[in-house]
Amino acid sequence: MFKGLFWDNDGILVDTEPLYFRAMRDTLAEVGIQLPLDLYTRITLEEGRSSLCLARQAGFPPSEIERLRNAKNARYSNLLQTGIQPLPGVIEAVVGLRQHCSMAIVTSSLRDHFDLIHRHTGLPQHFDFILTREDFQLTKPHPEPYLKALARSGLKAEECLVIEDTRRGLEAATAAGLRCLVIPSGLTPQASFPGAWRVVTDVTAAADVIQAALYPNHGLGTCLEC
Repeated sequence: MFKGLFWDNDGILVDTEPLYFRAMRDTLAEVGIQLPLDLYTRITLEEGRSSLCLARQAGFPPSEIERLRNAKNARYSNLLQTGIQPLPGVIEAVVGLRQHCSMAIVTSSLRDHFDLIHRHTGLPQHFDFILTREDFQLTKPHPEPYLKALARSGLKAEECLVIEDTRRGLEAATAAGLRCLVIPSGLTPQASFPGAWRVVTDVTAAADVIQAALYPNHGLGTCLEC
């Protein structure tokens, strides 16, 4: 059924969203702007906008917005220095599914941040290609990231599946004509995901569902190594 899997990174392979929220929250706090979690979730994880829009709305000039963006990126890089581990079940799922499908990572993360995240995870070696923020002009929920992944893969849309954790990622996938399996992250557990192909609780459950779609006669729960 599927020949290609396109994985989101943050919230799917690694739990970095809380660190990014912290970096953005602390940066905005320095100029007197409060960023509660529910507002960040709506602006960034659902609508796909930068929370720096709050500074713009507050009347800060473009030069200050750019300074805040650089400060946020630097703060996030520092937080990533602590070392990031793959989420539970990710390594097993990626290694197992790699035997049956081509795979790519499609992320809104900057390449520098992506490299920091994965400097010790060993995950990138299991993927055929990786697209980061520098590889497209428009980011999720715009379909460009997944349209580029589809073109790079050489596969048809009906042969591919996207694995995402946010509504903006789901919208990007569906706008690109791709089916999308959603694993809600810790920051989006109660969100609704209309149009998702499947919504599951974790990456192990996702691997089981994908495996069942690949080999329907085996049923759910088939060992990935079989």
